Amino acid sequence: MFFALDGFLFAGWVVRIPAIKQQTGASASTLGLALLGVSAGAVITMMLTGRLCRRYGSHAVTVACGVLLPLSIALPAQTHSALSLGLVLLVFGAAYGGMNVAMNSAAVDLVAELRRPVMPSFHAAFSLGGMVGAGLGGLVAGGLSASTHLFLLAGVGLLVTAFAGPALLRHRPARTAPEAHTPQSQSQRQPQRKLDPRARRIVVLFGVIALCTAYGEGALADWGALHLEQDLDAHPGLAAAGYALFALTMTIGRLTGTLLLERLGQTRTLVLGGAVAAAGMLLGALAPTAWLALAGFAVTGLGLANIFPVAVGRAGELAGPSGVAAASTLGYGGMLLGPPAIGFLADWFSLPIALTTVALLAAAAAALGYGARNATHA
Repeated sequence: MFFALDGFLFAGWVVRIPAIKQQTGASASTLGLALLGVSAGAVITMMLTGRLCRRYGSHAVTVACGVLLPLSIALPAQTHSALSLGLVLLVFGAAYGGMNVAMNSAAVDLVAELRRPVMPSFHAAFSLGGMVGAGLGGLVAGGLSASTHLFLLAGVGLLVTAFAGPALLRHRPARTAPEAHTPQSQSQRQPQRKLDPRARRIVVLFGVIALCTAYGEGALADWGALHLEQDLDAHPGLAAAGYALFALTMTIGRLTGTLLLERLGQTRTLVLGGAVAAAGMLLGALAPTAWLALAGFAVTGLGLANIFPVAVGRAGELAGPSGVAAASTLGYGGMLLGPPAIGFLADWFSLPIALTTVALLAAAAAALGYGARNATHA
């Protein structure tokens, strides 16, 4: 439920970016700098969140962020300049980053208990929440102000946290369970100790893979609707549906992610996903019509679906909450780089050309995934 809530709230925000861009009077480049606030706030808090999870438990930190994130989502619609927008997005990004590290740390513990590669299923819930949030946003984009829409999302988020939070708080993660002397729990506690240099390099490698794919997710979230609306003359509702379609195909890809990992293995899943995403984004960025661009977004969603959860899950297996925090921080470095890079490239060249960088980084993720085929922590 917390993964779904995270995706739902984030998608509700991104589909209102065109309206808030108009409200603030920002250009493409200044909007890109303002959007930097989300990723900057997330990256700043991610390493701190890893330490908080070790001290207070990932469940408690998840619930705390489940309160902060809905409260912060109402703020962007109250701004009237790019500067004020960037400042409030720092707050939103801090809550969003904390939520991602905490809930992924909790998920890594559950994956270890189940002893199956089910990490993509949690991220499928995120994508499903994003699909619902973007779909509802598209329906109300023409008739409901951004301020009212985001205020209602804040209320929904607080209600979900009030419902799901107590159940999560009643259960302690297996990593901190009393059975402290079993071999399994000793291995689960081991990531809290200092990593050897080789294991650290492997965590960084998977973090860079996460960076390449988070760049693409952030680009489609922040710029996909603007590309459809401004470059291809799509209706605002259809433009908002672009992210919903992307989230739908990511959901489908992640729901089948466990099967793919069991059938193909980690390396083939990463390489195939990166190659498919690269091809899809070339179509999405350079297509001459909105419908072809939507098809490209859909293919991109399928390709990117399992790369980020596999990378973060692998880092979590190696280093627990610290590994999740490190890989997530590098991953969201992609979102940190993406908004201003695409904004400036859009001003210098065009938004379609800027979006082709998503395809380049997806191809890089495929290459790195192949390079990591022999990476182990043994």
